[in-house]
Amino acid sequence: MSFTDRVFCGELTPDDAGRHVLLAGWVDAFRDHGGLLFVHLRDRSGIIQIVFSPEVAGTDLCRKAASLRSEYCIAVRGVVKKRIAGTENPHIETGSIEVMVTDLNVLSESDALPFPISEKAMVAGASSAGADSVSEDLRLQYRYLDLRRPSMQENLRARHRIFRCVREFLDSRGFVEIETPALTASTPEGARDYLVPSRLHPQTFYALPQSPQLFKQLLMVAGIERYFQLARCFRDEDLRPNRQPEFTQLDIEASFIDEEFIYELVEELTARMFAIGGITLQRPFPRLTWNEAIDTTGSDRPDLRFDLRFVDVTDVFTQTNYSIFKQILQRGGCIKGLNVKGQSERLSKNVLQNEYAKEIAPSFGAKGMTWMRAEHGRLESNIVQFFSARELDELRKRFDVADGDVLIMIADPSYAVVTSALGQLRLHLANRLGLIPADTFCPVWITEFPLFEPTEDGGITSSHHPFTAPDRTDFDPKNIEELLKLRSRAYDLVINGEELGGGSIRINSRELQRKIFTALGLSEEEIKDRFGFFLRAFDFGPPPHGGLALGMDRTVSMILQTPSIREVIAFPKNRSAACPLTGAPSAVKREQLAELGLLNLGGQAVLPGTAQKEDRVDRISWLSRIGIAPEERQLMEATLNRAEELASLAEEKAGEEDPVYGVAPVANRTRPGTEARRSPLSESGQLLRGAPAVKGNYYKTATILE
Repeated sequence: MSFTDRVFCGELTPDDAGRHVLLAGWVDAFRDHGGLLFVHLRDRSGIIQIVFSPEVAGTDLCRKAASLRSEYCIAVRGVVKKRIAGTENPHIETGSIEVMVTDLNVLSESDALPFPISEKAMVAGASSAGADSVSEDLRLQYRYLDLRRPSMQENLRARHRIFRCVREFLDSRGFVEIETPALTASTPEGARDYLVPSRLHPQTFYALPQSPQLFKQLLMVAGIERYFQLARCFRDEDLRPNRQPEFTQLDIEASFIDEEFIYELVEELTARMFAIGGITLQRPFPRLTWNEAIDTTGSDRPDLRFDLRFVDVTDVFTQTNYSIFKQILQRGGCIKGLNVKGQSERLSKNVLQNEYAKEIAPSFGAKGMTWMRAEHGRLESNIVQFFSARELDELRKRFDVADGDVLIMIADPSYAVVTSALGQLRLHLANRLGLIPADTFCPVWITEFPLFEPTEDGGITSSHHPFTAPDRTDFDPKNIEELLKLRSRAYDLVINGEELGGGSIRINSRELQRKIFTALGLSEEEIKDRFGFFLRAFDFGPPPHGGLALGMDRTVSMILQTPSIREVIAFPKNRSAACPLTGAPSAVKREQLAELGLLNLGGQAVLPGTAQKEDRVDRISWLSRIGIAPEERQLMEATLNRAEELASLAEEKAGEEDPVYGVAPVANRTRPGTEARRSPLSESGQLLRGAPAVKGNYYKTATILE
C-alpha cells in the first residue's frame, strides 16, 4: 500500500470538508451504534473521528470494521465532512469534523492491552481513560505503548523544541557543538564511575563520563573558545526518586570570560527555554551568596516563592534566665527563628507542642523547638514566663510581630543543626499551610560556595570538583583550617528549590592546580596517574575559562511541570535504576566474562567475602550479615553438623518411604490464653528503646515521598 498521499489526522480542519483523504494510525477508541461505527483514529499529530456507515461504506466494510479493537494499526480512505451541529466533540482539536470511510485496510492487529492508552473521551461529558493509575513499572515494561499516549508524545516533542532552542541560541552566540568521548579514563568527580572492561587490553577498564569536564577544558586549551554539548552522562549514585543513572546535561564552556558572562548568557537561555512552556522568568535573576542562603533559608537550594526567612536572635538572649537557651549559648551555640505570619488559628497550641515540638522538629535533627503565638498584643506559649519583658519586646521588634503570628525558634550548639532543622521546618510549614503560590517560578544564583568540605577522617574534599578556581591563591595547601575558609568562584542556578545546574570559573594555572591537588592529599604519583595528560596541557598557554552544566531532564520536567523526570525521558530507568523493559542490568554468560578476562581478575587476590566463605561458620555469618561471638562458635558448629546429618538422612530416605503428614489444630501459639494484653516491656517503654523515633506507642519509620 502506498502512503504517498497520506494526510495527518490532526492537520485536518473544517476547510477540508469534501476532501478525499488517506489516513493511517491506531484505533484509539470506538463506539458501535448498531451498524453505525464511530472510531477515534490517532497518529502523531492528533485524533480525528472516522465513521463507518452502511450508506457510505457498504455492509461488508462495516462488518469488517466491527472487528476492530483498540490499538489496531489501520489505514482508511474517506471524505471529510462537518459534524452536525450539537454533535461536535470539544475534547479533540478536530472535534468539528469527521471522515466518512470508504475503504479500510487493517495493517496489523493488537493483543489485549496491559493498560489503557486512550486519553480522549469520544463524546462530551464522558470520562476519558488513561494510564495515570497504572503502576510505573508496568508503564516502563511496556514503554512503547506508554509512549503512544498523546501526553507522553507531547512531552517528548516539547523536549525536542527546548533542545532545538538551546542549539539555535548558543549557535547565535558563537558556540560550537562538539562531542567528547563516551569511553574515557576513570577520574574522581564525586560519584562512582560506571566501568567498561576492555577486551583488547585485558583487566583494564574504561569509565563512562560523569561529565565532559576534562575534555571541555582541554577544548579551551585547544583554542575553541566557545563550546557546548548536549552530553550523555553516567553516575553510579545512590538511589533517589528524581535521579537517573544516565542523564543529559547541557555542557557549556567559554574562554576569556568571567562570572558576569555566564550569568547573562544562562539567564537569557533559561528564559527562552521556559518561554516554550509559556513561563515568563523575571530578569535579572537575584543572587545570594552561599552564606546568605544558609543563614536565611537553611539551604543552598532555597525556594524563594515564599518568605519565611530566618531571623537571628542569639544576641537577644545573652543575659537570659531560660536555662536551655543559657546552656546552649554557653557552648557557643546560636538561636534562629521565623515568623509564620497570620497562621495562629491553623497552628494551635496542640499542633505546635505535640506535633512540631515533640515529633516534627526532632525528626529534622533539632533537639527541641520553641514556639510562641501572638494574641491580644502579647506573646503566649507554655514557657513564655521564663523570658523577661525586654526579651519578649525585642522578639516582637525583630520578627515584626502582629496578632495572629506564630514564632518558631531553634536553638542548638551547632549552627549547622539550627539552619538545617529550621530550613526543613520552613519547607514543611510552607507546604502544610499552602504558602507556596502555584505557577510561580523564582530563579536565583547561589555564589561563593566553600571551596572545600571537611571529611570524617579529618581531611578535606572539593565541594564541586578540583578544577574550580578559589577566590584567592595565597593559601597554604597544608593548613586545613585556612583551606576550609576559602571560597570558590562557583555558582549554581536554583529555581523553586531545585538545583538546575552549576559551574565555575576554572583554574588555568598549572601551579595553582597542583596546589589544589596537594590540598586534597594527592601524591605526585596519583596526580600523574590520574591527571598527567590534563596538567601537561597546562604547559602550553591555557586561557582563563569557565562554564556551566544544566541538567536538561530536570529542566524540561520543571518547564512542563511533570511529577517526575521519567515523564520527559523516552526510556528511563525506574527508581531502582533498573529497566523493566529490557531487564537491565542483567547477568552475562561466563564465556563473555572469560573473553574480557574478568573470571580471575587480580590473579590470586581474594575478593571481598571470599575468606569468610572458606569456613562454614564464617560463611553463615557473612551471608546472614550477623556477627557470631567466639563463645557462640562451638554451638554454631554443633548446629551445622546436626543440620548436615539430618539433610543426609533425608536424602537417604528419599523415595524409600512415604512422607509423614501431621495435622495439628489451629491455635494461637504466641502467648497463653485468649485475652489481649500489652507486653510489660511495652508498658515500661523498653520495647521501643532502640527505635530511631516513636509516635504514640508505635515504632515510627521515615515517610518516603516523591
